[in-house]
Amino acid sequence: MKPESAFVTEGGTLVIERSKPHQGQYIVSFRGVLDRTAAEHLRSTVLQAESIEVEGVLWIHELLEATVTTSTGMELGVVQAVEQNPASDLLVTTTGHLIPLAFVVTHDPNRSIIVELPEGFLEV
Repeated sequence: MKPESAFVTEGGTLVIERSKPHQGQYIVSFRGVLDRTAAEHLRSTVLQAESIEVEGVLWIHELLEATVTTSTGMELGVVQAVEQNPASDLLVTTTGHLIPLAFVVTHDPNRSIIVELPEGFLEV
């Protein structure tokens, strides 16, 4: 998290003054938030940032509610969640399929995802 990065909240904009990694997370100081009491009032605040375009990156918010179809045209359901997995994060569909993100060939954000599945994948 870079200084001067801005986040939009229901209560206005918060700007990062400084941040540092701590035990796998970040400790962040926002401009104008001067003490712990003021920081506590921000607990559970939803932060929204301007989206960025990165070639080849799949963003979770773009996968949700997309219909998953195999490259052969078989519909596998709609993405209802993305589950973390060490080998490859998994698309969780409304039909109960768990499909590794590594199998995604193309996607149209929040509309459709085409996957290339290994032979026999759905038979397990």
